[in-house]
Amino acid sequence: MGSELKKPKKQFQLNPNWAQLREQLKSNGFQKQLSNPSQTENPNSILGKRKSRSSDDDSGDARPNPLIPTSSDSSVTDVIAIDCEMVGVSYVGNRSALGRVTLVNQWGNVIYDEYVRPAERVVDFRTKISGIRPQHLKKAKDFHVVQEEVAALIKGRILVGHALRNDFKALLLGHQKQDIRDTSEYKHFLSREGRKRALRNLATEVLGVGIQNGVHCPIEDARAAMMLYLKHRKEWEKSIKDFARLKEKQKKRKPKKKNRRLRTVNNAENAS
Repeated sequence: MGSELKKPKKQFQLNPNWAQLREQLKSNGFQKQLSNPSQTENPNSILGKRKSRSSDDDSGDARPNPLIPTSSDSSVTDVIAIDCEMVGVSYVGNRSALGRVTLVNQWGNVIYDEYVRPAERVVDFRTKISGIRPQHLKKAKDFHVVQEEVAALIKGRILVGHALRNDFKALLLGHQKQDIRDTSEYKHFLSREGRKRALRNLATEVLGVGIQNGVHCPIEDARAAMMLYLKHRKEWEKSIKDFARLKEKQKKRKPKKKNRRLRTVNNAENAS
């Protein structure tokens, strides 16, 4: 009986050297047990567990959302993106009026976000798209107040947006042409046929993120436009500078042609 009790002690005696213990267990057919990280406290096994978790995460969609700001900076930067949501006015509500306007800075942080009370009575809140409800406009700012505040914020700054013509029309504002960056008109964002594309499609294809799935969020849309601009900023700005140089050269050439014609006429008159 004594000899039978001693055998298990020899067989299961813990060895302080983990490497030797591992080899011993392998030789006894326990390799599968050790391959499971939960069966040991070995740091290497813990690391393996982290790696396995990482590989599991990588197999799914672990890609960060590019529309989430990576900085907490909420300052008014030199580049601003805008997006507006409309409501319906007039007798049947088929005419658009500004219902909400949002501005985000270069980092995607909101620097202005206001609901707007139109001068005319709202007939259609277009809630399914705009997300605007009657209660949102009860304490909203008057249109002219918002118009002045937005004008002050965008003055002298590069303004990014998608189909900005609609936003300017709703705000009854204009902007310096050289400071407009419209993602609906940028050549690299047009279709093969040269047609304008929806912001939703550009966000999916270029940024890999889905937007406007139901109610539109002006914050999200402004961020998407900003990210599209920043992704092509270097090339976009270069093309604008090149175009400006070309126009400047053309302006310098035109007066010379007029002078040549005047000289030809004067010479002809003198000859006669």
